[in-house]
Amino acid sequence: MELTYFLKGILIGFAMAIPLGPIGVMCIRKTLTDGKIYAMVIGLGAATADMLYGSVAAFGLTIISSTLISYKIWIRLIGGAMLLLLGAKIFFSKPKTSQAQNNDQSILRTYLSTIFLTLTNPFTIFAFIAVFNSLGLGSGLSYFSASTLVFGIFIGSSAWFFLLSSVVTIFRKRIDLSGLVWVNRAAGLLVIISGLITIINN
Repeated sequence: MELTYFLKGILIGFAMAIPLGPIGVMCIRKTLTDGKIYAMVIGLGAATADMLYGSVAAFGLTIISSTLISYKIWIRLIGGAMLLLLGAKIFFSKPKTSQAQNNDQSILRTYLSTIFLTLTNPFTIFAFIAVFNSLGLGSGLSYFSASTLVFGIFIGSSAWFFLLSSVVTIFRKRIDLSGLVWVNRAAGLLVIISGLITIINN
């Protein structure tokens, strides 16, 4: 039975991660400019955020979800502003001539910032609740079953970003320095647009 919950969690996490939003764009850009390690750190950050929101839905933590929804405007405004700043930084950044150095501080910063940006969409909770209900997971889960489901969500979301970065890695060696400039500009512009949409939708 627990294996079933785990497999359903993987399916949910994978499906929820597929839509190409700003985090997906950042993952693609990091793969092309800094290598697969940084891309996977972004994927783990997004998967962690999905796991946190999935936990709220799986454990029925209505107080937390109600609080997040109550402050949804401020959360999205702050998140949108952060996306605008990040998009501008990416747009004007100069590509490196060699792969970025992997250090603990920059990796941790990338991981934490990805979690924060992913959490700026509190309506993700409603998406998880809707999916849970459609799969018959709306209520009655034990703590162990809910934990198994949530862990599966983390694995599924991580798997998508691993697959995405792996596919993009195939094209990484074919892009020269001038190509990386356009990668930064395109990624920055898409993140800026995502920030504007986040703010406007309030």
